[in-house]
Amino acid sequence: MTEEERALVAAVEARRDALTELTQALVRIPSVNPPGAGNADCAALIAEFLAPHGFAAETLRAAGAPADSDEHPRTNVIASRDGDGPGPCVHFNSHYDVVPPGEGWSVDPWGGALIDGKVYGRGACDMKGGLAASMIACAVLADHGGWPGRLELSGVADEETGGFGGARWLAENGHFAAGRQDHVIIPEPFSPHRICVGHRGVWWGEIETFGRVGHGSMPFLGDCAVRHMGAILHALETAYIPALAARITDAPVAPEQARVASLNIAALHGGQDEMAAGFLAPNVPDRCRLVFDRRLIREEDLAEAKAEFRDLLDRVAASRGFRYELRDLFEIAPCQTDERGPVASATAAAVADVLGEDVSIVCSPGTYDQRYFDRIGGVTDVIAYGPGTLDLAHQPDEHVAVSDLVASAKVMAVAAHRLLRGAARRG
Repeated sequence: MTEEERALVAAVEARRDALTELTQALVRIPSVNPPGAGNADCAALIAEFLAPHGFAAETLRAAGAPADSDEHPRTNVIASRDGDGPGPCVHFNSHYDVVPPGEGWSVDPWGGALIDGKVYGRGACDMKGGLAASMIACAVLADHGGWPGRLELSGVADEETGGFGGARWLAENGHFAAGRQDHVIIPEPFSPHRICVGHRGVWWGEIETFGRVGHGSMPFLGDCAVRHMGAILHALETAYIPALAARITDAPVAPEQARVASLNIAALHGGQDEMAAGFLAPNVPDRCRLVFDRRLIREEDLAEAKAEFRDLLDRVAASRGFRYELRDLFEIAPCQTDERGPVASATAAAVADVLGEDVSIVCSPGTYDQRYFDRIGGVTDVIAYGPGTLDLAHQPDEHVAVSDLVASAKVMAVAAHRLLRGAARRG
């Protein structure tokens, strides 16, 4: 490392307590999604923290996005600071919405308690710890100065429910775009020793089967939509899911079991609503609805996957003589950056130089906001790198180690410093 880089690392270390307190402050904002509370408070905290370091912040509401409302506005923020001359733009992107805490906590999920060197609370790991680490890295870089280009940091709403009012809206409206950002680091919790270069694709959809209502005592006079759905489920279990499990990707998806294409049955609804447990009108159900979650490996084509799935449904429906509808809910193709590209290379080298360890390169089994930078904004040099571990995300007693926060912030500062001093900004 250069003397400048050693100074950056020392400056992050000197702010260990500030980084811990910043993580706690973010956790203490109950930015739960759904319904989408606390977004404006998180955006304000980011803007207020970075303002003394020369960052100008723009607050952007995703007006018209799904779930955006006056009661729960999807409020996003982009803070930026220009350097000493022309150069690339390095961007840190985090979501500050979190899932509901659920049951089983031994500590207050909104308390931000510091216990045995770990900050506890909903979102501590996913991903307010990563957000705090990137904020400290940006503050240290800004205070050090002497770099060209542009440094940006965004906080977005709505990632946990699809990103429609967060990164997707920002990409669709030109705020995340090729020519604006060159290198992007998303501090998702993959640990300070792993870089995530992409993720599998996803297709969420809904199948509805139709029958004919009849009296429950004479089911032969009706046509049971639930039984039709049962035939679809049988075909999925016996033929389709095993076929997917035989498709193995060459991408380094972790964990190993997720290196295959997959289908999850997410929800199943059929028949009439029960007035009380076990009490309902004695009817043959004329509708049944199933929601599925299909994950695609990078070797698969989304259009071909859809055609294959519909062909299976057509065959089952023809064999039993029922009608069905297939509806799209959400989709995104797999994406992966070049692991030898600028942002992955700079971050891997920073891990080696700062932490003295080789980095592991992985792909995510799920999706995160890389898809919107890449597939909509056209920004392809994007990785996920941040403190924490995915195993703790959405769990009771979610936490992040302070040592991970500090280690990641050091790597982020050094990697960004090297990227800012790299090739001139495109366009």
